[in-house]
Amino acid sequence: MPPQANCALPPGFQLDQYRIERQLSLGGFSIVYLAFDATGTPVAIKEYLPNSLALRQDGETEPQVADENQPAFRHGMKCFFEEGRALAKLMHPNVVRVLNFFRANGTVYMVMQFERGRTLHDYIHRHRGEIRETFIRAVFARMLNGLREVHAHKLLHLDIKPSNVYLRTDGTPVLLDFGASRQTLMSDQPVLKPMYTPGYASPEQYDRRELLGPWSDIYSVGASLYACVTGSAPPRADERLEHDSLAAVSRTHAGQYSPQLLGLVEWCLRLDPLARPQSVYALQKALVQNQAGDTRPSPWFTDLGTRLRSFIGRG
Repeated sequence: MPPQANCALPPGFQLDQYRIERQLSLGGFSIVYLAFDATGTPVAIKEYLPNSLALRQDGETEPQVADENQPAFRHGMKCFFEEGRALAKLMHPNVVRVLNFFRANGTVYMVMQFERGRTLHDYIHRHRGEIRETFIRAVFARMLNGLREVHAHKLLHLDIKPSNVYLRTDGTPVLLDFGASRQTLMSDQPVLKPMYTPGYASPEQYDRRELLGPWSDIYSVGASLYACVTGSAPPRADERLEHDSLAAVSRTHAGQYSPQLLGLVEWCLRLDPLARPQSVYALQKALVQNQAGDTRPSPWFTDLGTRLRSFIGRG
């Protein structure tokens, strides 16, 4: 496994009012740390550090940015800061809580509430081929409550995937790691390499950004539903545009899940943005239908918390 391009801040590093404990994750755009505030409360801190623009070597604090990359780096830092400002206004139990954002070490940091649990990606990996429909409907119905709140604030997530849906220890899902700032960055700075998540990004995220909308996040929700059903991501959307090799789950998984749920997955994964559900409300309404097509929620929907705790406890 090759070493990561940028070195993380070391354990024990004092960052503003927070002490770094360890690196949690690394992406092409940022590094996420576990840290503790002055009261000993754990937090997650996301550091803006795009590999394609900046380099920080071992022992250094500030990233080194070449002169030709400075405009793009500063623009992305501004977008990252504005993303933190926008997300800090969101107060919803199914959306990650942004507590603080600040500038330091020549870059920007976003401080988020630290959540205990595991990702939906981990759950899919451990229960591949045996995830119950009731679990899928319960998790996504609650996650969509959070996405509705995001869209109500005129924001798009643009990076929904199983690894960004976190299942708390009480079973409730929370949306993590918004891709909005890097998407804005890419739109104005063609020097940056695309950082899509293959299989989960909508086709319009590749080269038709003027078509982006709530339906773009809905495609990603559909891809995440597909992963729950099949155990893996669907083919890349840009490749599907050239040659659509996506197998219909209504055929490949008939009998394992209800026709209504499988049809819903295929509806979300339509390549034409206008052929998908146009709002999270429309998708959520379809998701909570019972198998007979009744628009009233099935009985399981009235006690999601207890059921999700039960599913997570067994996993």
